[in-house]
Amino acid sequence: MQPGEMSQSRTEGLNANSSQFTLDGVALRILGGSAHYFRIPRAHWKDRLLKMKACGLNTLTTYVPWNLHEPGRGEFDFQNQLDLEAYIRLAEEVGLWVILRPGPYICSEWDLGGLPSWLLRDKGMKLRTTYPGFTGAVNSFFDELIPRVAPLQYMRGGPIIAVQVENEYGSYAEDDLYMAFIKEALLSRGIGELLMTSDNLEGSKCGGVAGALETINLQRLTPGVVNYLAHMPGEKPKMVMEFWCGWFDVWGDPHHVFHAEDMVPVVTEILKRGMSINLYMFHGGTSFGFMSGAVDLGTYKPQVSSYDYDAPLSEAGDYTPKYHRLRELFSQYHSETLPEEPTPQWRKVYEPVVFDQYLSLWETLKFAEEPLISATPVNMENLPVNSGNGQSYGYTLYETTVTSGGALNSRNNVRDRALVFVDRVYIGVLDYKTVELAVPDGKGVRKLSLLVENCGRVNYGKAMDVQRKGLVGQIVLNNAPLKSFTIRSLDMTPNFIDGLSRERWNLHPEKLTYPGFFQGQLKVDGNPTDTFLKLPGWGKGVVFINGQNLGRHRSIGPQQTLYLPGPWLHSGVNEIVVFEEREAGGRIQFSVSPELGKTTSVYRHHLCNVL
Repeated sequence: MQPGEMSQSRTEGLNANSSQFTLDGVALRILGGSAHYFRIPRAHWKDRLLKMKACGLNTLTTYVPWNLHEPGRGEFDFQNQLDLEAYIRLAEEVGLWVILRPGPYICSEWDLGGLPSWLLRDKGMKLRTTYPGFTGAVNSFFDELIPRVAPLQYMRGGPIIAVQVENEYGSYAEDDLYMAFIKEALLSRGIGELLMTSDNLEGSKCGGVAGALETINLQRLTPGVVNYLAHMPGEKPKMVMEFWCGWFDVWGDPHHVFHAEDMVPVVTEILKRGMSINLYMFHGGTSFGFMSGAVDLGTYKPQVSSYDYDAPLSEAGDYTPKYHRLRELFSQYHSETLPEEPTPQWRKVYEPVVFDQYLSLWETLKFAEEPLISATPVNMENLPVNSGNGQSYGYTLYETTVTSGGALNSRNNVRDRALVFVDRVYIGVLDYKTVELAVPDGKGVRKLSLLVENCGRVNYGKAMDVQRKGLVGQIVLNNAPLKSFTIRSLDMTPNFIDGLSRERWNLHPEKLTYPGFFQGQLKVDGNPTDTFLKLPGWGKGVVFINGQNLGRHRSIGPQQTLYLPGPWLHSGVNEIVVFEEREAGGRIQFSVSPELGKTTSVYRHHLCNVL
C-alpha cells in the first residue's frame, strides 16, 4: 500500500501488536523525517518533501503550532503558509506517510513551546495540566484542528498513519490526569489511527498513557537507552521518534554540529537493531519573525532565528554530506531504486543595499496602539491591545518620570532585556545579569523610558508557567517604587511596518539617535531567488522584507546571516527595513551561503539538556 492508493483496499491501519509495525498486514519500517510547514516557505514545501523522498524516507512528521493557528482567542488561521491540510496532501502526492504531532505543546525551540501567549493573561494559568482555563482552550483549538486532519487519516484514504499524544510530557509531568485528557480529546474528535507518545530516556518513566505506543528520543545509544529498549514491556515495535541529527543554537554560544562521521554510525546501529526511526530534524528551516524560543535550565538563553539544526537538508534546502551518507544507508532498506535527487535550487548574490532613510523609534510611536496609563507596570500579555488578547511578541515601551538621579534597580522584573533612557538619552541595559543602573543627576522632571524586549519564551522545562514578558513587577529608584507609567505595545506587526512605509522618512542624518528604523531598497531583475542577508557593522535588532519579519539579528552570533526566501521578494523594488537598537552598519550585503558561526560538536561535547 502506498500513499494515495484507493481507500477501498485498506483494511487495517498501522498496527503495533508485534515486534514490527504492520500496515494492512504488511511489515513497515518507518523511516521518517521531521520538516515543519511553518518553518518552510510554502513555495518550497514540495522541493523539501521531494528531497526527503529521494533520501529514502517514507514518512513525514510535523508539529502543529497552536500559537500560529490561534494567534488570538477564537481567531483561527489555517490559510496560505498555515494550510496544514495542503501540506499533508502534498506529502501524500510525493509518496510519504505522515505522523502528525498536534501537541497542543510542541517544544521545538518555538516560543512557549507552541502555546499561545494569551493563555498567560490568566494569572492562575497552569499550562499542560487539567486546569480548566487550559483544558477549555485546548478543547476550543482541537474543535477547529482535528476536523481538518481527521479525514486525512489512513483508514479514511489519507496519509496519516499515526498521531502523537502531546509531546515529551514525562519531562514535565505536573498532572497525572493530563495525558488521558489529551488522548480523549483526540479520540472523541475522530482520531482513529495508532496513537504514540514521545519522551527522552528520563521522561519515559512517566510520559506514557494507556493505549498509546511509547517511543523514545535520543542522540546516542547509551547503555541506559540500550537497557531501556531491552526491557520495554510486551512485544511492541521499537521506534526512535526523535533522533537528533544536530542541535539548536542560542545567542552567544557556538553553532552546534553533529558530524556525519559521528552521526551515521548511530543511525546504522539503530536500523541494525530492527528499529524504526524519525530524523529530527531532516530539514530544520527557519524560525521566522519573533517565534524562536529560549531555554532556561538555570540560565535564560534565547535561541537564534535559524533552525538549520545541522540537519541533512540545510536551512535553505541544500544537500549536505549527511544527506548523501544517509541516502546511501537508507537505499539498503528499499527493494527499488530511490528517486533521483531534485536539482539544487539556484541562489543569487544581490547588490548591497545602502540605507539612506531613517526614523527614530520615538517618531514611530504614533503608529502603535493607544498607550495604557497605569499606576504600576503591566506585563505585555495583559496589555489591553490586539482585541483583548494582549501583546505576544516584540518590544514594550514603559515610560514614567523621575526627579532625581540614583540607583535604578529592576528587582529582576525585566523580561527579558531593557534599553534604558533618560530624556531619550541611552544610559544602559537591564537584563538577567544586570539588575541595577546609575541614573545620572539632573534638574527638574525627566522622562525615564525602558524599551523591554521579549527575547523568546522558554519552550521546555518547568519554567513555562512564568513566561510573562515586559516588566513583570515593580522597578525602584533609590529603593522607591516607580509609579504612573505610560505603556506602549511595539509588537512590530505587518500593519505597524506598513504604517512606517507610508510615513515621510528622514534622510540619513550625520548623527544618529538609537533605537531607530532604517529603510533601503533591494532591486531585483527577473525572477527572485533565495539568498542570505548579512549585516556587517550592525549591532542587534530585527529585519523586515516587504513588511514580513525575517528574524532577529545580533552581532554576538553565532548566526551572522539571515535566510531570505526568494518567494518573499518580487521583481522590481523591494523594501527592506531594519530595526536597530544600538549600531547601524549603513548597508547590508548578500551571500549564496550561510554563516552560522564557530562550531562545536554535540557528539563530543554532549549536551545535558534535552529537546
